[in-house]
Formats: sequence, structure tokens, C-alpha cells
Amino acid sequence: MKPLILVTNDDGVHSEGILALFEAMRTLGEVYIVAPDRERSAVSHALTLHRPLKAELLRDCIYAVNGTPTDCVALAINKILPRRPQIVASGINRGANLGDDVTYSGTVSAAIEGTILNTPSFAISLVGDSPFLFESAVPYAVKTAAYILENSLPYDTLLNVNVPNITPKEIRGIKLTRLGKRIYDNAIKEVISPRGDTHYWIGGGQHFHEHGEGMDMQAIKEGYVSITPIHLDMTNYEALEYLGRTWDLNDGQGLKGN
Repeated sequence: MKPLILVTNDDGVHSEGILALFEAMRTLGEVYIVAPDRERSAVSHALTLHRPLKAELLRDCIYAVNGTPTDCVALAINKILPRRPQIVASGINRGANLGDDVTYSGTVSAAIEGTILNTPSFAISLVGDSPFLFESAVPYAVKTAAYILENSLPYDTLLNVNVPNITPKEIRGIKLTRLGKRIYDNAIKEVISPRGDTHYWIGGGQHFHEHGEGMDMQAIKEGYVSITPIHLDMTNYEALEYLGRTWDLNDGQGLKGN
């Protein structure tokens, strides 16, 4: 029996990127798309709890859901798919999911939901601006999925793949990386309506990258594909040890002195 692969995204079911990923995954197994019916970028790991959801069959193996990427994965695995998938593949996203972006990204959050539901998952994004060269990302989606099918992934771990938006011949290879920092300056714009009311527009602004050896952004800058393993356990173990040494929780006085 062919492996079953779930494809989703946050750019919407009609996105060129998801169709490219769908065709790429069909070289490896039986593929279903369950994706938002419209763009749901930057919704993070939101679940829809205040209204019912509808999954509409658009054509064979392709469903549109009036919800978030996380909703799509939860519905697909628990209700829509004929059996449990071997992989959740999320993308191909139009734009980067580097560094701190992963905390906002619907694309990455879909892979997080797959991981929570014990399905090996990865997210894949193109780093750059339109026009997007999805053909550059396709081989790395196939390579990543093939690796997962053969080896699975460590417990509670997903892969965040970012591909520079350059031609396939320009890509220098693959690097395993860690998350860097991506900071946006002046990302909230103040606008005045025709009635004189003040409104705020979140998004845009100049972004600054933290570059350094082994970071995802550095790999992209150098023309490499970045693959970052992301672990769901967000415990800061160094801080846990530090707090245990410096904070007497039973004396009622807070932090110990030096």
C-alpha cells in the first residue's frame, strides 16, 4: 500500500504553492489536500472553537475548509482521510518562515499540529518575493518527505525547510540549521480614516536578521536550503536549573541573594 501523505498550507487551497507540493508528493504516495478555503497567513496555531467548520470536496482528494491550517490538519487526520497519514507536508509557502516567524506562521503551525497528532511533519517555504520559483523548492520537498518515510523523525520534532527563491542551479546545497532572530522595525502603521479615526495596520516594516554560523537565515543568505528541526518541548532547561538554584520557593521571599 502506498504511503498516505496529507498536504496543507496557510496560503489557501487554490495557491500555486500547494498545487506544486501536491504534485511533488504524488511521486511518493497517495496524496490528499485539506487546506483553508482562503489565505490564512500568520494565524499561528489557532483552532476554531466558536463556530462549526465545513469541509468541501472540490475534486478527488482535495478539500477546502473554512478554518485555519491547524483546523485542516485536525479534521483531516481525525475525520476526512481514509486512514492515518505517514506524513503531513505544509506549504509551499510564499515567503520566509525563518527565526521568530515560526511562532506566527500558519504553515509551520500546520506541521506542529501534525506532530502533536503523532504524524511526522514538515513545513516548506520559499524565501523571497514574487515571482516565486516553486520549481526550486519541489526537489527539496521530495527529498525531505523521502527521508521522513525512510527514517521517521525524533519524538515531538518537525522539520522547518526554507528554500531561497533563486533558480535550482543557483542553490548551493542543504544545511542543517538552528533558528535565528528576525526582528521587524516599525511594523505597525498608523493610518487615518476618511472620518478622522485612527487605525493601526500590523505587518510590513523593515526586518532585521541575526546572522551567524549555523543559523537558518545565514544559510539562506549564502544560497543554501535551510532545514531546522523544531522541538515541541519549549521548556528552557538552563533556566529551569538556574531558577532551582536561585529561587527558594518555600521561604515566601522570592529570589535568593548572591
